Amino acid sequence: MKQSFFRIINNTQLTETVYKMKLSGDVSDITSPGQFVNIKIDGLYLRRPISVCDSENDVLTLIYKVVGKGTEKMAEMEIGTELDVLTGLGNGYNTAVSGEKPLLIGGGVGVPPLYMLAKKLIAEGKKVNVILGFNTKAEIFCEEDFKALGAEVVVATADGSYGVKGFVTDALSDVDYTYFYTCGPEPMLKALYKATATSGQFSFEERMGCGFGACMGCSCKTITGYKRICKDGPVLEKEEILWAD
Repeated sequence: MKQSFFRIINNTQLTETVYKMKLSGDVSDITSPGQFVNIKIDGLYLRRPISVCDSENDVLTLIYKVVGKGTEKMAEMEIGTELDVLTGLGNGYNTAVSGEKPLLIGGGVGVPPLYMLAKKLIAEGKKVNVILGFNTKAEIFCEEDFKALGAEVVVATADGSYGVKGFVTDALSDVDYTYFYTCGPEPMLKALYKATATSGQFSFEERMGCGFGACMGCSCKTITGYKRICKDGPVLEKEEILWAD
């Protein structure tokens, strides 16, 4: 973990509630896809954890959804604003076990961390398929970004306004894959746990107090005991997950 100061170089609205922020600063502690950063917001006590979409050439890319006071303030921030950021948080995805045809499955704001993962897997020579799930066509983002990397992309919308009608699980049957990686809301993760045919890695979203394992506020039970999502996760392997009732 490292505390660094970043400067906003872009803050663009992608959909009605989703924004892309680019920050210039020291990204050396961001070493694997699936990690997150914790941003200090003036006037608010707790930092805001945001997953890393991309990290390259001292530019950090974040995609976030406006859901409360912290992200509302982020959406209003102007170019040149300096931010106090904790970087290198969490354990990310392990690409060594992907096989030749990994599948990436993202839902809503669970999509962003999969971009950096797709970039790494493609650089390793893997054939990457991506399934993106949204409620409606108006909420879709990053589809063209994944295609530009060279990934095969399928989009599912719950209302059928674009792509496959239904959920990400409805798009699984047409994809041949050796392993999968996923990030999204817990109901989606639970459904994928039952529907997927191989092992995989799940990135969990939890409320975090400190973001680096001190407060124990984001602990969850696994087959090997309690783990802290911020420190031991956010990525967990399929075989160690115990779902709460």
